[in-house]
Amino acid sequence: MFKTLCPQNYNEALYVGHFFRTGVPVVMDLTEMPDGEAKQFVDFAAGLVFGRGGDMDRLAPRVFLLMPHGMADRGPDADDVDKL
Repeated sequence: MFKTLCPQNYNEALYVGHFFRTGVPVVMDLTEMPDGEAKQFVDFAAGLVFGRGGDMDRLAPRVFLLMPHGMADRGPDADDVDKL
C-alpha cells in the first residue's frame, strides 16, 4: 500500500511527513504547485528521507516516490535485469 498526495501548498507537508513517518510509501505529485513552493517541498522531502534513512526517486517531472527505511524499492524482477 502507498499514499498518493497532490499538495496544493506548502502547509500540506504535514501529511507527507505523517504518512512517511508511519512507514507508508508516499507518491508526492507536485505538478499543481507553483515553482517556488514545489522546490520547498522537494527540499522538505529530501530532508525527511535523509533524516529517516529512506529513499526518494523521481517518477516523472515533479512527481516523487518517498520510500521509508526498510521498504523494498525494487520490483520482484529487478535482480533478473542484472542477468541479461
